[in-house]
Parts: sequence; structure tokens; C-alpha cells
Amino acid sequence: MSPNRATPPLLPTLVNALRLGIASLSVWGRMIKFSHTVFALPFALSAAILSARRHPLTASGLLLVVLAMVAARSAAMGFNRIVDARFDALNPRTASREIPAGRLTRHAAMGFTVAACGLFCSAAALLGKLPFLLSFPVLAILLSYSYAKRVTWLAHVYLGFAISLAPLGTWIALAGGFAPGILTLCLALMGHIAAFDILYALQDETVDRHLGLHSIPARFGARPARRIARGLHLVSFLAFVATGIVFEQRIVYFSTIVLIGILMAIEHWLVRGPGLKHIGIAFFHLNAAISLLLLVALAGDALAR
Repeated sequence: MSPNRATPPLLPTLVNALRLGIASLSVWGRMIKFSHTVFALPFALSAAILSARRHPLTASGLLLVVLAMVAARSAAMGFNRIVDARFDALNPRTASREIPAGRLTRHAAMGFTVAACGLFCSAAALLGKLPFLLSFPVLAILLSYSYAKRVTWLAHVYLGFAISLAPLGTWIALAGGFAPGILTLCLALMGHIAAFDILYALQDETVDRHLGLHSIPARFGARPARRIARGLHLVSFLAFVATGIVFEQRIVYFSTIVLIGILMAIEHWLVRGPGLKHIGIAFFHLNAAISLLLLVALAGDALAR
């Protein structure tokens, strides 16, 4: 090589490549709302803590559960973004999402979704034959949610049911079978998810009616929707209490559950009235806190033992 010929500096090239990689990951992360994994993942980890009291818990098993959980949610969100792209483009609140805005193509999103489905089934297979066999109906339930809003205003409850499979699947994967007690935690998660999804849907009440989409706010109006959400959160809170009773939790757990109940009440207080200016705080921050507090409650109880 001629000594006069300049070569591109290595460090700036690597830095630029790293920036491009981070930017790309950021786009994918925003598409699937990766940060929202914090809503359900702590419930799966909570099920792992409960299972560990009766069955051995290994690091590899726990890692596979987390991997399966993240992959399943990513597949569901990717598929939802693909099939809802037409409606998202017509809704001012969602028109800036990655596919309607042109930052990602449908084909790229489909490739991502197929890869996430494959990763979920692979992680399930490594957890055992039963988790692998169950991974296919679980995927069918998760993906079919994307069409629920087209046919029924109970889509919020269907979403809650789909996500409530996380602690059930975790228990089956780690314990090697089913136990009725874990259904109390599933019910708590189902009611919690359905309740805050109703509150979040208050933003789209008018748009949903215009587009012919079904939701509880669009079907019954804002005030009845808030009452239904409060009822579902009450069911969730009682299921949290039932979980503590079934699994013989102690004061650490029940004290934290009281705090969770207070946060639920604050969430409804924040979304009162027509403005919904605090919906972001109520939706993300409080719900993330509720999920993490449950995990802290069970981990704290386990340490106290």
C-alpha cells in the first residue's frame, strides 16, 4: 500500500457502526414498546419465586423463562403493529408509529415477528416437552388478540387473559405441571391488565367509534368504562390477596399488597375527568410500579423465610 494513501481511522468507523446499530435497535424497541415488558415480566418472575418454594429453580430455567417471555411479547406486539397499521395511520395518536410513519416496512416487521415466534418456541422446547407443545396454542392466543378489537368490546379482557398466561406458563415450565393455586396470580394479572387497558382506551373513544373498532369506552362511554375498570382492579386486588393466602405469604407480602391497592386507587384518580393529561403517568409509571412491587413483595417474603 502506498504510504501516501490515507486509510479511514478505525475508531470513528466503529463508533459510527455502533451508533447505527443502536439507532436500529431503538426503532425496533419502539415498535414493540419493549419498555412495556415491565408490566408482565415481573408476574412471570413472581411465579418463578412461588414455584421455587416447591420445586428446584435453576439459573438456566429462569433465563429460558425470561427469554420465552420477552420473545412471546415481542411476537405479539410485532404482529399487532402489522395488522393494525391501517388503523394506526388513521388515528392521530398512533400515526407516528414505525410502520405508518414509514420507518419500518411490513415485510421487515413480519420477519421480526416470525423470528420472535421461533425464539419463543425454541426456548419453550429447551424448557421441556410440555412447554413446547403448549407454546403453539399460546402463540395462537397472543397473536389472535390483534383481531379481538374488530369483533368484541371485550378485547380488553381478552388481552388480560392472553397476558395472564405468563405466570401460568412459567409455573408449568419450572414445576413440570399444573397447580390450581397459580390461577390466583393469573386472575390478578388478567384483571389488572384489562383494567388499565380500558383506561388507556379512553384516549381513542371517538376514533374507535369512527373506525368501527370495539372497546368498552366506545361501546358504553367514558364514565361507565371507568366504573368497569374500577371493578376489574378490585377483582385484581382480591386475587392478589388470594394469592397470598394460597401460598401462605407473610406480613411482607400483605403489607406490599396494601400499597399496590393504594397505587390502583391513585391510577383511577389520575384519569378522572375528560382531560386525560395524566394518562401517561397512570399507564406506564404506576402500572410498572405495581408489577415491580409484586415481585418485591414475593422476593421479600422469600428472603424473610
